[in-house]
Amino acid sequence: MRVPRMIAVTLAGVAVLAPAAACSFDEPAPGKNPQAAPSPSASASPKPKPTHPFTGLPGAARRPVLAAKIENTSAGKPQLGLKSADIVYVEQVEAGLTRLMAIFSSKLPAKIGPVRSARISDLHILPQFGKPALAYSGVQTKMIPRVQEASLVDVSDSRAPGAYFRQPGRYAPYNLFANTRQLLAKAPGASKAGDIGFTFGEAPEGGVPRKAFSVKYPAARFTFAWSKEEEKWLIWQDGTKDMAAEGGQLGAPTIVVQYVKTDRSEYHDLNQSYTPMVHSVGKGKAVVLRDGQAFKAAWSRKSEEDGTVFTTEAGEPMNFAPGQVWVVLAAPKPVIP
Repeated sequence: MRVPRMIAVTLAGVAVLAPAAACSFDEPAPGKNPQAAPSPSASASPKPKPTHPFTGLPGAARRPVLAAKIENTSAGKPQLGLKSADIVYVEQVEAGLTRLMAIFSSKLPAKIGPVRSARISDLHILPQFGKPALAYSGVQTKMIPRVQEASLVDVSDSRAPGAYFRQPGRYAPYNLFANTRQLLAKAPGASKAGDIGFTFGEAPEGGVPRKAFSVKYPAARFTFAWSKEEEKWLIWQDGTKDMAAEGGQLGAPTIVVQYVKTDRSEYHDLNQSYTPMVHSVGKGKAVVLRDGQAFKAAWSRKSEEDGTVFTTEAGEPMNFAPGQVWVVLAAPKPVIP
């Protein structure tokens, strides 16, 4: 539970296969026993290097997982730390706006922000990461018991106040930032990165060349435009380049537009705007953007503790391009002309 304008989608309510070992043997000399030991020239194919389950990039280290709720309106931009995230989820919130949930593990930026409040959909997305640390600033009073019993380690500004600070030059509530190492210091029990269903590798057959792809929410529009030079999909929001506080435009090698059922939850904000509930368990359709192409795909997630598996229309693994992944949770209306 988001420049060129191309396709717009409006929200209503909001194996890797290890290479087989191969050996070669010299032909036996005349009169020699063909059962003799193989010559020194025999060799086995090198084992593939371990990769990170969130990005597919080299690295065997499995560090703790930190999730953070990040502001995503113009008042809170540019955001800090998103360029270092392994995964970024786009979720719809009240009034048709969007908020981000960034997942960090393989890389940890020193600071992140602006940190904002959590939503009910977060509690249903996070269990696939085990028991991650969650950085956020407040929740609706009615939702507090749900957070307390959720599969996460609470490192909010009320539980780990020393990790947070107000960033000069910004105004409240868009000036709350956090030191990531201090956050994780308060979450010794946070789960380490593991398999969440993603697969990385060569692109499958069947992609449609695309220069850009757009997703429209009631009060926000995202456009992902392919940059061959940077080998990533650069991000625009509401017709403006989405820039990072560290410098440069935000973008990722893989954008997943995951079409999910979205309806009203039992929660609402102070203006009585309902809080959308994004149903991330089940199955549905998706569009995967990588290498300048769009691929029709399907997703499935059996339970909240299971990861989300993406497959091609032929039922094969839908490989992502190695690197950061953005997962845009949208309404179930995929269109590729």
